[in-house]
Amino acid sequence: MAQRTRRFAMPVAALLGVMVVGLFVSSWLLNRDALRAAVEAQIRAVTGLDLVVKGGTDISVFPASYVSFHDVGLKGGAGADPALTVDVLTANLRLLPLLLQRFEIADVMMLRPHIRVVRDINGQSNWTPFIGTITRTMTPGADNQLSFSEIRIQDGTLSYEDPVRQVKEALDDIDLSLAWPSISRSFAATGQFDWRGERVDGSISIGDFLAALSGDRSGFKARLASAPLKLAFDGTIANRTSLMMEGTMTIDSSSLRNALRWTGQAPPGNGGFGRFALKARANVVGASVALTNVNVELDGNVAEGVMTYANNGRQSLQATLAADTLDFTPYISTFRLLASGAHDWNRQLFDLDSLSTTDLDIRLSAAKVTVGPSKLGRTAIGANLRNGALALSVGEAQIYGGIAKGSFGLSRIDADADVKAQFQFTDVDLQACASELFGINKLSGRGNLGISLAASGSSPFALAQSLDGTATLTGHDGAIAGFNAEQLLKRLERRPLSGVSNFRSGATPYDNLMVAVKFADGTATLQDVHIDGPAHITLSGTASVPSREFDIKGVASLASANAAPNAAPAFELPFVVQGPWDDPLIFPDPDSLIRRSPGAAPLVDAIKDRAVRSMIERLTGGGAKPATPDAAAPANAPAAVGDAKPN
Repeated sequence: MAQRTRRFAMPVAALLGVMVVGLFVSSWLLNRDALRAAVEAQIRAVTGLDLVVKGGTDISVFPASYVSFHDVGLKGGAGADPALTVDVLTANLRLLPLLLQRFEIADVMMLRPHIRVVRDINGQSNWTPFIGTITRTMTPGADNQLSFSEIRIQDGTLSYEDPVRQVKEALDDIDLSLAWPSISRSFAATGQFDWRGERVDGSISIGDFLAALSGDRSGFKARLASAPLKLAFDGTIANRTSLMMEGTMTIDSSSLRNALRWTGQAPPGNGGFGRFALKARANVVGASVALTNVNVELDGNVAEGVMTYANNGRQSLQATLAADTLDFTPYISTFRLLASGAHDWNRQLFDLDSLSTTDLDIRLSAAKVTVGPSKLGRTAIGANLRNGALALSVGEAQIYGGIAKGSFGLSRIDADADVKAQFQFTDVDLQACASELFGINKLSGRGNLGISLAASGSSPFALAQSLDGTATLTGHDGAIAGFNAEQLLKRLERRPLSGVSNFRSGATPYDNLMVAVKFADGTATLQDVHIDGPAHITLSGTASVPSREFDIKGVASLASANAAPNAAPAFELPFVVQGPWDDPLIFPDPDSLIRRSPGAAPLVDAIKDRAVRSMIERLTGGGAKPATPDAAAPANAPAAVGDAKPN
């Protein structure tokens, strides 16, 4: 065996020796000018770009066979800016053809290249000649089928310009390996690059590179992975009149808000848009993407449906999605109507910039919906955002044990938000409804609520100052907490001056409740408010929305059990409601209580009569006057005269 190995190794060693000697001899006899010219011609033939060498040229045959050009530019035609400039372009040569004095490029390495891509109004670019030449050279039966097996890019940059769409992008620190289809018809590129401050790992593979260059359908796979976003596509690609892609798309991001900022989009609001994942069947035509069989997850919300995205000068998104549960709390958590830790309206200015960046048309349906503290049952919601105007419509929502329908509109006028809301709540739990919508915790029962409001301002406080509209509330079989009107009236009927200071307890039950309010410039005027039950109560007055305070007067009455239907009430008590909405002061009219007291009323009348008589005398100057010494002197004068006469 050893002898056989030696006999086989000797011819191989001899052959290698001959090859080495041949390389040494070739390196001395090689026409270097012809080699350089041949390499330039092959690069021009493969790329379709003219090679312009401004620097020197390094040529090596052994031990490594290559030609290196310094300060190289490649351009598509005379007078055009170079599409590619390279600090050092090295063409590695195939060894065996070189021994036969044939110069063939095996692969190309570009050190610090700068790739410039510019699109024109017709959708063509300065790289169009390259694409056309590659297509011709790879066509079966072509006269000169030249290609490179690999192109490596190290520390490169790429700039992209689209003057029509006003788009400029740049990739830095590009390290790529392009597997050129010298033998097979496939193409692959793998590597890394920096984009907008993030390192991106990417790979692309094309099943039929020639078909793809010709615009025909070809298999296509792409993967992009970075810290903000991961994207993958597996399907087909074609480019006859416009780019067309069809296949499965997956997107994953730990923070959609960060991913949108990274891609140059302004995320709406300040809350939510965290964990995001999407998987769908994608159909891409130009700048439009249609997604079917969508499974999307955002902030723990999972939904299915269809979506369409387009970017034809303005971004637009349409979607129809269905979900079991939806939680909108993250998106409203940073929006506060009231100032934190206070009872005043929030004065922080609205941020309305996100209204003007994208057009939306979204329809959502869910079995359960959570919006802050509110829990909704089956709900259908539509959201439309176009030209900076947002319109929300609630087709039907199960909320507060009843049904809600309505619409909400928000548009931008300079720095102000113009808001319009119309909602109808039918057969709802008034305690939950009033507490969550208005912060009022003293009302219970069931009923209907209708509101139609409009306001304009740059903050919640400004909206409260300009609030206009109407609100109506009808309720039944409930109570108003804070005082028991029936017990209070009965106690005061017996003893008007007893227990006045201790009545803010208990609740006033009612059979029917009616409230009609009109809003004008932030002031709510009570137009028709009455409460029917064991005690009958009517209210009138106003409430200030900006200061959130009541200024209301009312009358509570008790009817006699045996009184006729239209008879006057047995006992009436005027009262006043003043103070903040969440803790108002309710106190009876003291003059009315004193007048109803048998012992106090005559005293009050006497005091009042004496005060009135004193005021009249002070004004008219009437009444008895005391005698003075000068007035009494004339009466005594005759006696004094008589006494003075002589006898």
